[in-house]
Amino acid sequence: QVQLVESGGGLVQAGGSLRLSCAVSGSIFSIYNMGWYRQCPGKQRELVALMPNGGRPNYADSVQGRFTISTDNAKNTVYLQMNSLKPGDTAVYYCYARKVGRDYWGKGTLVTVSS
Repeated sequence: QVQLVESGGGLVQAGGSLRLSCAVSGSIFSIYNMGWYRQCPGKQRELVALMPNGGRPNYADSVQGRFTISTDNAKNTVYLQMNSLKPGDTAVYYCYARKVGRDYWGKGTLVTVSS
């Protein structure tokens, strides 16, 4: 089992920044993908950023150049730095991990961007 706990969400004005954190624990051996998804009000969950183990990150077009995913292996933590936030970024953000045959999700953290 893998446990994912997000933190760092909150209310921010448009143009501001937030950094989300995801603490990873449990059986983390052989996790080969980690990332962030979000679910905007009234929409389906969508990929925000994905970090393949040992690979290069990739981003949704809507956040490219504004968001950055990173990992701190010593702390077993995944981050999402979000800059130049827009009201359209308002969503619940979920941390994600994948091992062979199974996906893991955190419970989510709410980000609200006011105009």
